[in-house]
Amino acid sequence: MTIFQLLNGATFAALLFVVASGFTLIFGLMRIVNLAHGALYLFGGYLGLAVANLTGNFFLGAIGAAVGVALIGLFIDYGLLRFVRGVELRQVLLTLGVAFVLNDLALVLWGGDTFSIQVPAFLDGPAEFGEITYPIYRLFVLLVGIVIFIALGLLITKTRLGALIRAGVDDAETVSAMGVDIRRVFIYTFMLGSALAGLGGVMGGAFLTLYPTADSEILVYSLAVVIIGGRGSLKGAAVGSLLVGMLSTFGQVWFPELAYFVIFGPMAILLAFRPLGLFGKVA
Repeated sequence: MTIFQLLNGATFAALLFVVASGFTLIFGLMRIVNLAHGALYLFGGYLGLAVANLTGNFFLGAIGAAVGVALIGLFIDYGLLRFVRGVELRQVLLTLGVAFVLNDLALVLWGGDTFSIQVPAFLDGPAEFGEITYPIYRLFVLLVGIVIFIALGLLITKTRLGALIRAGVDDAETVSAMGVDIRRVFIYTFMLGSALAGLGGVMGGAFLTLYPTADSEILVYSLAVVIIGGRGSLKGAAVGSLLVGMLSTFGQVWFPELAYFVIFGPMAILLAFRPLGLFGKVA
């Protein structure tokens, strides 16, 4: 049972990382607390469900969700957030309003029922490891989380865009003064973060299901991941996801009445000694 719960915690952490890595990229580079990120997760799940049902292909659903939510992110950043650039409170209120709009739109289009995205046949069913039987799809989610962590690490450390992202995190004004169009970097980053939220919606929709309040729940977990790991840190997002995933899983098993306290109690203690998180840096 302990090994089973460890696998549950690891697979949930992989899903949290996919969603929270996009959140921390936007937060770390653009200094925007995007409260619409959870709504992008849920809307991406619904888009993936619609595309998968239309085409009969789970992976086309995932691609459609990532692309569709990336375009929504483009509209949010270029069409809305650029008018309140540098004013944090207005950005928070604006993204919160966008979240309400997306939630109501999803409620109109898909109703208030609970949906589950059908996974391909080769990912359906259990895998057996000795005496342990575990769903293949959740192991697939774990693998995807690891692949995305490696891909984002390579993107940030080995590419020109990644170098600009890291430089923008440290000093956006200097990067702009050197002739780099930092606004374009911001747009690409926001679209990438949004696409990860949409992809996470499809992945989560297959085993956590999709329902009207799923956005607020995943947003709370993502905030905890970013706060624990540190703003703008990919390594912090990975470690924070693993901690939150394990604490949530074992907390619900051992202390179901205190499930949220098991997560946010240690987070509060951590912030008392490390206000910037485990891997956060001074802006």
